[in-house]
Order: sequence, then structure tokens, then C-alpha cells
Amino acid sequence: MFMKTMRRHPKWILALLLAAPALVSVLPVEAARLKDVVEIEGVRDNPLTGFGLVVGLNGTGDSSAAFTNQSLKMMLERMGISADQGVKVKNVASVMVTSTLPPFARQGSRLDVTLSSLGDAKSLQGGTLILTPLKGADGRIYAVAQGPLVVGGFSAEGGGASAQKNHPTVGRIASGATVEKEIEFELNKESQLQLSLRNPDFTTANRIVQSINDVFGKPLASARDSGTIALTVPPDYQGRVVNFVSRLEGVQVDPDQRARIVVNERTGTIVMGESVRVSTVGLAHGGLSIKIKETPKVTQPNALSAGTTAVTPNTNVTATEKDARVLEMEEGVTLGDLVRGLNGIGVTPRDLIAILQSIKAAGALQADLEIL
Repeated sequence: MFMKTMRRHPKWILALLLAAPALVSVLPVEAARLKDVVEIEGVRDNPLTGFGLVVGLNGTGDSSAAFTNQSLKMMLERMGISADQGVKVKNVASVMVTSTLPPFARQGSRLDVTLSSLGDAKSLQGGTLILTPLKGADGRIYAVAQGPLVVGGFSAEGGGASAQKNHPTVGRIASGATVEKEIEFELNKESQLQLSLRNPDFTTANRIVQSINDVFGKPLASARDSGTIALTVPPDYQGRVVNFVSRLEGVQVDPDQRARIVVNERTGTIVMGESVRVSTVGLAHGGLSIKIKETPKVTQPNALSAGTTAVTPNTNVTATEKDARVLEMEEGVTLGDLVRGLNGIGVTPRDLIAILQSIKAAGALQADLEIL
């Protein structure tokens, strides 16, 4: 038994043995594929953004956004149509268009785009996006977007009542953008690759190096630091790097992680790693409940008297304190033992948060405690 009370509590021992499943189940770490642990440098998505106009709205467009009127006027002038400065059209809305350029995307590839209203438009439903260039972080145009958008919600009002579902000011166009410029990156010409760990860790990096070298039978990999691994493409895979990466992605690795507890005080959510350990410590946790009830007592003066009405507060204070259970946790207690034991005595998630914070402050919790 990993816990014992300062007194004998047969009922508590029975509750501990029959305790419900822990708040967080602890599962042994299993091997993971290398493709789920690392990223290949240069093989990544690139965000694209652009400013555009949505037309064809049924009076639900921007009503007071000056930049919408200015953009509409400039667009009409580029088409050879003269427009006065005071043009105001409620069927037009300014939007920010965003998309993601995947790695190795070629000219003519189609991308999904998302449109978000910038002005005071009430709804983008039924609108059509006018040709909009999408730029990368370097300011270059990589794709153009255009087409009718789909809104996953609606908004309606009238007669002092209104109804709305989801966000009618955000829309999406499936395959609404066409790639016009490619990102130059020839993977098959590379003789050196660099892997970046998604969760940097020295032990994990060392295990990855060992696994790769064991699979290929050559010292191809070396760790530069906890988050970077240098990799040499073997001679028999030169010019066939895709085949090399495909085989590399299937390498089995046992990732390691630091002992960490993540606590969300707002929701009472607690997530713990299996490596969490607790040193020898005594724990007493009790509940103190104080109720204050105040009832005003009103005294009325007699009829035809010169007195005034007096209000006297009548306060009743009740304090109730539950018996604290003193527990002694032996050194080397695991996470599963700790949570099962605390669940067995009826500790709520919020109580468990307070207990973990106190154990950490006492220096007996061998883990990082992160409070959200």
C-alpha cells in the first residue's frame, strides 16, 4: 500500500481498493513513427494572405467602412469605369483572404481559402469574391483567389427581434485559389537533410540517432542539439531522396518527455505525464465552509409619532469544518497511485489542483507544474 493514514480507517482502505478509475489514465509509452516526431527542414506549409472584395450581398455589406468604398472605386477605375468619391454600396464587403501553400505545390494546383470580414458587414452569405492576389511573407504573389463563397451560418433581424447561427461574417471557398508561383525546392538534389524535433529533448534526439543508424546499418545521423538532427543521404539513395525519406518515416522511435503536470484552473482539467514522482511527504486536506446570512430588521414608528423608520441588520454566521485526513506518501509514489488514492477519498479535481500546488511548493513533486 503506497499510502497509509496516521490513524486506522478501514472504510477509507476499502474505498481506496475499490476506487473508480483515475482522472487521467496512465499508459506506457509506445514506439512512434519518426514522421510523427520530427519535421524535415524545408518541407513545410507557407501562409498566404490577401485583401479582397466580396460582391453580390443582399444589403448586408459594409455601410460605413471608408476603405471599402475606396477599394471599390479603385477597382472600377481599373476597369475603365468612372466612379465618384462618395460611392456607397451596401452589397460590397471588404474581406481578408487567407490560405496555406503546401510544400511542393505546383502551378495550377488548387487551394482552399477562408474569407473574414474586415468592416461592419452583417453577413457574407450569397457573395462572390473578386479576383484577389495572395501573397507570402516575402511580399510575392503565389496564388490568386476568386469564386462564390459558402457561409456556415446566417443572420436575420426585424421587428425588434434577431436570430443568428454560427459566424455569418466568415466564409470559405473550396479550391478557390490557383497557385501561380512555385517555391523552388528540389528534394532529390539534396545530399544532406536536417530533422527538427517537434518536442525537443536530448534523450529523444539520441534515441532517434540510434534508431536511424541501426535501421540503415551506417552512421548517417548525428544530433546537433536537443531539437536538431543532421542526416546524410547514403550514396545508394542519391537522386532518390523521396525513397530515402519514405523509408526514414517508418523508423520506430521511443520518444521521451519531461515529467510535467498541466493544470487548467478555469475548467478543472489536469493532464499528467507518467514520469511524475512524489517524494516522501505528509498531506492533510480538509474543507472549511463559512456561511453568512444577513436579514434586515425593519422597525416602524408608531402612528402620529415623530419617529423615523429604523433598519437593523440581523447577521447569522455559521462555520463548518470537515475533518482533515492526514496521509503519508512514501518516496517513489507513481502518478497512477497518487491519483487513484486521492480519487478513493473523494478528492475533486479542484481539490487535486490545490494539493498538487502545495506538494510542489514543499519540494516533493518531481515534475514541472504548469498552470494555465
